[in-house]
This record gives sequence, C-alpha cells and structure tokens, in this order.
Amino acid sequence: MSGFVTRPEPARVEGLTHLHTGKVRDLYSTADGHLVMVASDRISAYDWVLPTEIPGKGRILTQLSLWWFERLGDLVPDHVVSDVPPEGAPADWAGRTLVCKPLDMVPVECVARGYLAGSGLAEYRAEGTVCGVELPDGLTDGSLLPEPVFTPAVKAEVGEHDENVPYAAVADRHGHALAAELRGTTLRLYERGREIAAERGVILADTKFEFGRDRDGTLVLGDEVLTPDSSRYWPADEWVPGKPQPSFDKQVLRDWLTSRASGWDRASEDPPPALPENVVEHTLSRYTEIHLRLTGSEPSL
Repeated sequence: MSGFVTRPEPARVEGLTHLHTGKVRDLYSTADGHLVMVASDRISAYDWVLPTEIPGKGRILTQLSLWWFERLGDLVPDHVVSDVPPEGAPADWAGRTLVCKPLDMVPVECVARGYLAGSGLAEYRAEGTVCGVELPDGLTDGSLLPEPVFTPAVKAEVGEHDENVPYAAVADRHGHALAAELRGTTLRLYERGREIAAERGVILADTKFEFGRDRDGTLVLGDEVLTPDSSRYWPADEWVPGKPQPSFDKQVLRDWLTSRASGWDRASEDPPPALPENVVEHTLSRYTEIHLRLTGSEPSL
C-alpha cells in the first residue's frame, strides 16, 4: 500500500477548475484554457507522500525551474506563460505558481544519465545495461559513464514505480521520429545543465524532462526542470565512485525513515510517520544550498 498519508484538499479559487493533485503539484485550468501549476511543500519518499511538509520547498522548486528555463530556451521552448498567480488565488501561491500553455503531453519520462546511480545502478549490476544500453564492465556506484545515455521510463500514477524501458519501446509506441527527437533534445538539455552545474562545483548525475506538443506541433519542455526533485545533484569536491554520493535532495529524510529512530517498517502496509523538526530543517537546507550553489543567490521563501 502507498499513496498519500493524508490527501490534501485543493484550494477553491473562483475562475479556476481543479484538475489534479499530484505528489507535489496541484493543477488547475483557467477559463481561457491556460494551466495553473502550483508547487506545494509536500514531499514524497518510498512511494508515500509524507504527512510532514518542507516549508518553502515549493518556492525553491519553482524558482529553480524558472532559472533553468531561461538558460535552456535556445535549445527548446518551454510552457511558461507567467509566474504571477491568477487574480483571487490564495496569498500562499505567490512564488510557487506557474501559468502555463496547455500541451499534449508525451507519456514518457525522458531521463538522461551521465553517472551510474539509482535504478540505473541496480539494472547494471544485474544485466550490465541501463534501459538496454550496454555499458562497460567494471563500473560502480557513482561512476562517470563513457557518455551520457538516454534512459526513458513510462510514467506511473502515485504509489507506483515508473518503469524503465528501452529506447526501442518508445520508438514502437510513439514512432521513430518522435523517439529520436525526445532522445536528442533530452541529451542536449542534459549536456547544457551539466556544463552549467560543473561551473558551479556541482555534478548533475542524472535528470528527467517532460515534453508535450504545442498546438502547432512543436515539442515543448513542460513541468519542472532540473530541480532537486527531478535531478540527482552531487557536490563535485566530494565525488568518490564506489559508494553512495552525498546529494542535494531528500536523502536525509529517506535515511531517517529507514532508521530505527523512525520506528517505521517500510515492508509493512503502515504509512510512514511524521518527520521530526531536525529532519525537516536538514532537508530544507539541502534544497536551499543547491539553489544557492547554482544561482548564486538565496531562494525567496
């Protein structure tokens, strides 16, 4: 069993229609057909959306996405129309809202990997591949790959794991032309992101992008981009292959949940407990630090 420990009630705003509540974001539509994406402070781990929020996290994700969209715009257009909340929206939406153009979303998680970690490491240890891409022998946890690879996944609902699939499966389902466009665009975006992060002493180990088609058929970058929720960032000066790397994300709360201190049995059907204040503060500090390292400024919380 998994999902929301406590499913939140969406805000009711005159002129907006609530469409979906996700792990982190709430999605609304406007009367003129735009989408309104609101990044909450919710956080998930081990397929559960936890009962404790990380105050300010949604604003950090939104600010980082906007910062990255500006630096990727010459490679692919994005879906952002405005970052000003619609009239009548709750005050708390400020800084965490994107008004976006509607897209016909491609149901593929477009993942680029430059280092071996996560589900890619697990598959490599079992098969010597990642999403069917053969890799050299002798790689280990955190190894730099010979070149970045496109490792797509099929999107899943809350409480289910996304399924890694080979490139051929994307081509079979969506056509060879679109599959090639997704792969090429994903790898170009990853290379740009990796270069910018490296200039700031940060390794962008892997990341995922989501794309959709505009009304004229143009491929457009949507959702969030290069945030610590969608990317694996490591401090470059602490990178040592052969072991798990320190990361700028929610690993601290994952570690607490699986420790004796939490009292939670991950194998049970019981939901995870509330997070203690020190874990909340430590998690927020990691999100804040990656924003500072990348952009050079503190996030506005």
